[in-house]
Amino acid sequence: MKAVILAGGLGTRLREETEYRPKPMVEIGEKPILWHIMKNLSTQDLNDFIICLGYKAEYIKDFFLNYDVRVNDSTIKIGKGSVVNQLSKSNEENWNITLANTGLHTMTGGRIFKIRDYVNKERFLCTYGDGLADINLKSLLEFHVNHGKIATITAVQPTNRFGALEIDSNNQVKNFTEKPKSEQWINGGFFIFEPEVFEYLNPDSTLEKEPLENLAKDNQLMAFHHSGFWQPMDTYRETQELNSLWNSDSAPWKTW
Repeated sequence: MKAVILAGGLGTRLREETEYRPKPMVEIGEKPILWHIMKNLSTQDLNDFIICLGYKAEYIKDFFLNYDVRVNDSTIKIGKGSVVNQLSKSNEENWNITLANTGLHTMTGGRIFKIRDYVNKERFLCTYGDGLADINLKSLLEFHVNHGKIATITAVQPTNRFGALEIDSNNQVKNFTEKPKSEQWINGGFFIFEPEVFEYLNPDSTLEKEPLENLAKDNQLMAFHHSGFWQPMDTYRETQELNSLWNSDSAPWKTW
């Protein structure tokens, strides 16, 4: 099964970082969040990736085209027939990566539609290039296969930005909860799609609107509830929080 990663958005809510690079290339530790997503998936036996590019696509292309040189010691001979000899092999990745240009202003559904030929009419996972989770993909896939529908969406409960007060009828504060989880379930990405999903997509579609709405109307969309860790990287504050988890060696998505 292939993993499709949506990595082409403008990232306007994280302008501090994305003015000069695409959001999936914003680093956690010393590696882009895109790498963290792929590394987590690969530890669960997903090693075939299709990355949907758009905004500043050249940064992502450069990162992967020069990946071995970045992570290994190398001797480089410059001149006719330039040669690069790897002196070490420190990376463990065994990834097959398709870098697909899907347009600068293409919406999420359109990006998926444009890579339809690369999934070879097979079931595939799809997620966003700016969010991390400790989802058990085996459980997600078993859930999807058992219900037999076209699509599965992972439902998550986001952490509220602010603490919550528990106030009694006399206006006395009884308890204070620091950033509790929301009671509502939202779209957390990490979809599983059957190839029939392309019947709901077109070059101009936004996945989160008509495609998912129509799948739901046709009783073809099921929700896999994930109660563990899930965190998008939409703001500078969230970038700092993810880096804090990584630097303290307590990152829940680190399964390697």
